[in-house]
Amino acid sequence: MINEREVLVVGAGPVGMTAALALHKQGIKATIIEAEPEGRERAGSRAIYIHGATLKLLEGIYPGLGFTLADIGIVWPVKKTLYRGDEVYKRVYEPPAVNKMPAFSSLHQHEIEKALFAACQEVGIEFIWGEPVTNVVTSNDGATVETENGTWQAKYVIASDGARSVVRQSLGIKFEGPRTSDTFIVVDVTEDKENPLPVERIFHYLHPDMGGRNVMYVPFAGGWRVDLQLFEDDDREYYGSEEGVREWLPKVMDAKYADRITWISSYTFYQVVADTFTDENRRVILAGEAAHLFAPFGARGLNSGVPDATVAVSGIAKALQAETIEEAHAAIDAVANERLSAGLYNRECSNLALEHIQGTNEEIKMKREMSAFLAPHIPALGKWLDEGPFGPRSGPPALSTKY
Repeated sequence: MINEREVLVVGAGPVGMTAALALHKQGIKATIIEAEPEGRERAGSRAIYIHGATLKLLEGIYPGLGFTLADIGIVWPVKKTLYRGDEVYKRVYEPPAVNKMPAFSSLHQHEIEKALFAACQEVGIEFIWGEPVTNVVTSNDGATVETENGTWQAKYVIASDGARSVVRQSLGIKFEGPRTSDTFIVVDVTEDKENPLPVERIFHYLHPDMGGRNVMYVPFAGGWRVDLQLFEDDDREYYGSEEGVREWLPKVMDAKYADRITWISSYTFYQVVADTFTDENRRVILAGEAAHLFAPFGARGLNSGVPDATVAVSGIAKALQAETIEEAHAAIDAVANERLSAGLYNRECSNLALEHIQGTNEEIKMKREMSAFLAPHIPALGKWLDEGPFGPRSGPPALSTKY
């Protein structure tokens, strides 16, 4: 049996559900097929930071969604940067204005997905669970998606099936860019509600109690994420084991948090972007981690995945209304090229952030040292140290990179 749909979304993560809501907003029936079963639990905080621009995009495709995510997340009022244990930068923010979208919201990805899923259910998005894709073939007439359970045909497909995207691989689209050996350990801990820490985002250059390793703390609703940058010759298995985390975490946080660990993971930096965001027949558009992988600093993953999805839908809507195949192809090419440019820009921003964090470039290393020394007298240098690990904040207006 062949299942026919106008548009298929592959992947029920945040980007896939965003695409489905955007399709519904355009009056296009949306169906999401997902490899995992309904109600699956995914460990870890993962994407925890939603830019204000992303909140506005989500609000635009489903009124109330952006404000919901803002309300259940937190906006930290203080951010600090320290160098070898000494504070070199501090900024205190004004509380967000009532009924105005905040600059960002920090919350567990599980909560983001719950809010998106509730919105999808409210508007009747069709979910097909337990439907792993095995192959995708396109033609001038549409796309054929083969799964372990059957065959689907659609005029267009949005591929939001993650870093190991079967859709991307089936179409022969390649990831391009560097893969570094830098490793970070990321740990989630729950907050002590009776005696919580101050809600502050803190970045440590060369933490003195961790042998000069970089450490970052990011608060989110209900807990904290702690990132530890390892040296090249560090024992990754030790630092990323529960035993290892219980040993080093009390050096950077109150010892009580060693008993509040909920997730431990490690990651290396992949700075890759698909060589094209669409196939040769312009029937599939890649979005989110199916299209790009960036270092997490600057939060360019989900925050570029959401506009990937909304822009893809705008192109598909135009293509469905096109009178000729040439017009349809042009509509898909326009949005695919726009998001490819965004991906390349974000990769360059992440590369700059990574180079800054590593401190292996002698010129940047010297500039960091001098800036830390002079920051008490020249605040702009402290600001440079604070922003460096996250990459440039400015960019083309169409990109969701500001925070």
